Amino acid sequence: MQWRFILNVVGILILFLGMSMVFPLFFGLYYHDQSVLPLTKAMVITMTAGLLLFGFFRKAKSEHISHREGMAIVTIGWLTVGFFGAIPFYLGAEFNTFVDAFFESVSGFTTTGSSILTNIESVSKGLLFWRSFIQWLGGMGIIVLSVAILPFLGVGGMQLYKAEVPSPVPDKLRPRIRDTATVLWKVYALLTLAEVVLLMVGGMTLYDALCHTFTTMPTGGFSTKNTSIAHYNSAYFDGVILFFMLLAGINFSLHYQFLRGKPLAFWRDPECRFFLATVLVLIAIVSLNIYGNVYEKIGEALRFGAFQVVSIVTTTGFATADYELWPTMSQLILLLCMFLGASAGSTGGGMKCLRVMLYLKYCYKELFSLIHPRAVKPIKLAGQTIPEDVVRSVLGFMGLYVGLFAFASVLMASMGLDFTTAIGSVAATIGNIGPGLGTVGPADNYAHMPYLGKWVLIFCMLLGRLEIYTVIILVVPEFWRK
Repeated sequence: MQWRFILNVVGILILFLGMSMVFPLFFGLYYHDQSVLPLTKAMVITMTAGLLLFGFFRKAKSEHISHREGMAIVTIGWLTVGFFGAIPFYLGAEFNTFVDAFFESVSGFTTTGSSILTNIESVSKGLLFWRSFIQWLGGMGIIVLSVAILPFLGVGGMQLYKAEVPSPVPDKLRPRIRDTATVLWKVYALLTLAEVVLLMVGGMTLYDALCHTFTTMPTGGFSTKNTSIAHYNSAYFDGVILFFMLLAGINFSLHYQFLRGKPLAFWRDPECRFFLATVLVLIAIVSLNIYGNVYEKIGEALRFGAFQVVSIVTTTGFATADYELWPTMSQLILLLCMFLGASAGSTGGGMKCLRVMLYLKYCYKELFSLIHPRAVKPIKLAGQTIPEDVVRSVLGFMGLYVGLFAFASVLMASMGLDFTTAIGSVAATIGNIGPGLGTVGPADNYAHMPYLGKWVLIFCMLLGRLEIYTVIILVVPEFWRK
């Protein structure tokens, strides 16, 4: 393991993170709020730590980054940025302990959206902007951003990209991985700009438009309002945000192809068709279920049902209604949505539709083999045979995901949480959704969680964001052997 090189890369990430604190500092200065001093101190601490690490290990060079080192850089990098990203929160007046600040920071960078804050609107503008901005950074991934803009990571970028990008089969749009990362970030930035403009057209202030866009595109879900998007009670805002949540839940390589003049790219992709068809079916079922039971008008049922389904299935976590007041059937569907997740190659979390599709195809293949034991039936997607190693990886991921969910749920229940809250909190954090069920529903928060429970959920957030393997591989003894 090339530890000197790994620490050099982590130092660069920390330095970049410290420099990015200038953006929330600007809003703190503009609004003359209490975030100026915490952000200034945090910037100095973070940049100093980054410069020391980078300077001390600057001579460390590597001609090749192995898969092990790529995974180590990504996991250590995410833990480190989560730690330093928590410093502005900790130095502010809103968080009582560093664990709470770290929870909020990791929730931001992993685009989970689970919050400790009980009164969001009382928090200073600068810290709220930082809270939204770190979700935007985490959405496409700090490592991918670094591969795109920092020449220091020019060597071995594919290992970092594979460990970072939330997809079982990362798309290489360009021959050079750095060019691929740059293309993805350009698309990400373009969609961000479009949403900011549309929200401002509807009457939202520039500050709120930026904050909500920075948490929509990464499917994060942090809001500047206590009641999330429900605060505005606007069908226009609901529609705009719903549309961009859907876009964020689709593979970003398809957006790139569409912008390159291939309008049928979305239709030709089987995962995109599966994702959109599933969303439409779930919207119809939930809307019909809450029509008459919760809402008297079909239009209202469709509006609120569609928003909550899209918000959960894309793992964004915005809310325009308290779905815990809905019928049990709708709540159960939303719980299943937490596991399904969005498309591979999107900023969403969960299992991902591509894995679910391959898993279903594998199950059908097993049933087919029982009827025709001598037949050879490869698993195909879009006319292409899926390699066996990819299928094994998907099966392993699904098994680990369910197993870790069950294990973490039992741990949370052992701390005195009720059944619904235990499974709801784990499903919401390992799937990077944010609001769950029980006492962590859309109208609640995570402030009351036990001390140990917060650490368990922090681990779940990292597991979900880094696709299980990247984190869990670090506890396998063979990983550290030569």
